[in-house]
Amino acid sequence: NHKRTHAEKSYNCSHCAKSFTHLCRLKSHERRHTGDKPYQCSQCGKRFFESTELKVHKIIHTGEKPFQCSQCVKTFSRPGDLKSHERIHTGEKPYHCSQCGKSFTSLKLKQHERIHTGEKPYHCSQCGKSFNQKGNLKTHERIHTRGKPYRCMQCGKIFNDLGKLERHERIHRGEKPYHCSQCGKRFNDLGKLERHERIHRGEKPYHCSQCGKGCNDLGTLKRHERIHTGEKPYHCSHCGKRFNDLWKVKRHERIHTGEKPYHCSHCGKCFNQSGELKRHERIHTGEKHTGEKPFYCSQCGKRFSQSGDLKNHERRHTGEKPYHCSQCGKCFTQSGDLKKHERIHTGDKPYHCSQCGKCFSQSGDLKKHDRIHTGEKPYHCSHCGKGFNRLGTLKQHERRHTGEKPYHCSQCGKCFTQSGDLKRHERIHTGEKPYHCSQCGKCFNRSGSLKEHERIHCGRSFNQKNSLNQHEKIHRGEMLQT
Repeated sequence: NHKRTHAEKSYNCSHCAKSFTHLCRLKSHERRHTGDKPYQCSQCGKRFFESTELKVHKIIHTGEKPFQCSQCVKTFSRPGDLKSHERIHTGEKPYHCSQCGKSFTSLKLKQHERIHTGEKPYHCSQCGKSFNQKGNLKTHERIHTRGKPYRCMQCGKIFNDLGKLERHERIHRGEKPYHCSQCGKRFNDLGKLERHERIHRGEKPYHCSQCGKGCNDLGTLKRHERIHTGEKPYHCSHCGKRFNDLWKVKRHERIHTGEKPYHCSHCGKCFNQSGELKRHERIHTGEKHTGEKPFYCSQCGKRFSQSGDLKNHERRHTGEKPYHCSQCGKCFTQSGDLKKHERIHTGDKPYHCSQCGKCFSQSGDLKKHDRIHTGEKPYHCSHCGKGFNRLGTLKQHERRHTGEKPYHCSQCGKCFTQSGDLKRHERIHTGEKPYHCSQCGKCFNRSGSLKEHERIHCGRSFNQKNSLNQHEKIHRGEMLQT
């Protein structure tokens, strides 16, 4: 048999006259003409021409990836895939197009050459449409079958496209191979990188037909248009509440399920939003901010670390308030502010304290309340080191050191260190008295004045201030701690 490699090939195919040095290779080749596939997968029933093809296919079911890249430790189920991958590191592109000279790292050259020849050898058996790549045909055929044959081995999610599955699997591996050349931010999908780069270029190719606003991707435009139409196609399966974005309903449903999928690697504390985890982790690392602020306002030059923060800021210059309350018509610059406002009408308090059962309309209020039980004081004064459980309280405290009074009365020019003090002062000019006595109906412009007045009706006296404070909670409707 070995001598035949040096002599004339003796085995000829009767179909195409191709010659082979071994009889087994001839038989394997002839199956391509006859369509005979004697090797069958016991898991899914798929058939193959050769036993080696069956072995490679079985790895799909087992999830085995025995071939490992020596550069980045990435693993593959087939040696050919490993070789193709390694060329990413070496930069080798051994396959060249004879028409345009373009180089390729794998056998995708054949697919590319069809662009020049116009050849489309793959035809849909349902509608007759032709394609120049077999993968494009398979993707198209799922329109007819509505099949999703690709399943994630980690979480079970299914996809109708192998590329989508591969992009999804990067979430589990934490792999982000695409990075922005401007700011270094990394992405697990090339499309996400391309959309991100438009932010740096200022490119906004998609425009709203209602208000002319530009968006840097089609998905953002569709979500924006729902503000005008009022469309909320996504609803909570627990309470029926509707949302205009899928991720919003997923985030909302965690309130009902109690799911907290984001875990702190330092202390194990769990959160239901990734943003909350990031903010919490800064307590351990001491990190306040990376300092990187690639997004800047064209009006005043102020810089931001996130594009969403820039968008919210720009509305201060334009005066745009695209979010409207359906109950009273009040307008807001941010959707989050509208949601918080709407709870005033509905009385909804979806955030519950696990320690005492107290309910809150905003998650931020619950977080602040939780620190009463935990004793956590993550905010420290840079002047004296005193700790606080709220950022706002820290800022108010620091003004004692700096003497800063940033809140000015538009009527008389008087300055204050706290916004609450300014609001109380302004009531002197407006005559507003929002605090009403439930016993006699008398009105007051300060809550403290109302409390003092209510003691007239109660008449009860105390020899300790702490006892008085505890008693006053009865009038305010607060729960007494036992």
